[in-house]
Amino acid sequence: MASGREIDYRERRERVFLVLAGFFITAMTMLNIIGLTRFVELGPMSLVIGVLPYPLTFLCTDLISELYGRARANFMVTVGLVMNGFILLVMYVGQALPSVSPELQPPWQTLSLAGSLQLPDGNSVTGSVELFYVLYTATTSSITASMLAYICAQYCDVQLFHFWKRVTRGKYLWIRNNFSTLISQIVDSVVVIGIAFGAVFLAGEIGLADLLLLIGSSYLFKMVVALIDTAPMYWLVHILRPWLNLQESDETGT
Repeated sequence: MASGREIDYRERRERVFLVLAGFFITAMTMLNIIGLTRFVELGPMSLVIGVLPYPLTFLCTDLISELYGRARANFMVTVGLVMNGFILLVMYVGQALPSVSPELQPPWQTLSLAGSLQLPDGNSVTGSVELFYVLYTATTSSITASMLAYICAQYCDVQLFHFWKRVTRGKYLWIRNNFSTLISQIVDSVVVIGIAFGAVFLAGEIGLADLLLLIGSSYLFKMVVALIDTAPMYWLVHILRPWLNLQESDETGT
């Protein structure tokens, strides 16, 4: 029979895992919901606003990989993928269902256009259009690009983290933390920007220089954040490992 002390450690581990997974999924969801709705300038970088919280997902993945092991990290990434699909499903169902009569529509749900509006799905609308339809066409393309980039980058991050851990025999946490994230972030930036803006680029609406600027800015921001989070990574591992009663070689958290 497990002692009260052992039960306490087990509960601590599950609570910490829940908090890290919560931050992971929240940051990922924010990327999908607000994704391409606005571009911002951060120094020399031109960024979509949804990318701002996204580097946090890699810190959460690396922390869970370090403290709980590969299986838990892959499980969290898989749950995040399911959440991506759920968001896309809800958006699709919401668009497929018929709208209520115009008399019952709140005025802020309909946009009155002064001219023609080019939507992300390639259609143009004039007169008036439902706000949800505009958001739907913008976010579904963003989510689709995000899902493909997510699959490539997050699973890549977990595999690379444990690859570097084997190579360094569990030493030099900064190597596996940084190199796994820096490499997987290249994959993420190229895939998500390439898919989200590929059609616009092929249509000649943006040039190659603009496309490369978006990819470069996205990666530069993620790279800077990845390097900055090395100190929090060390601090959190130093604090959490004894608090959770995990040994240096204990990857399972069981």
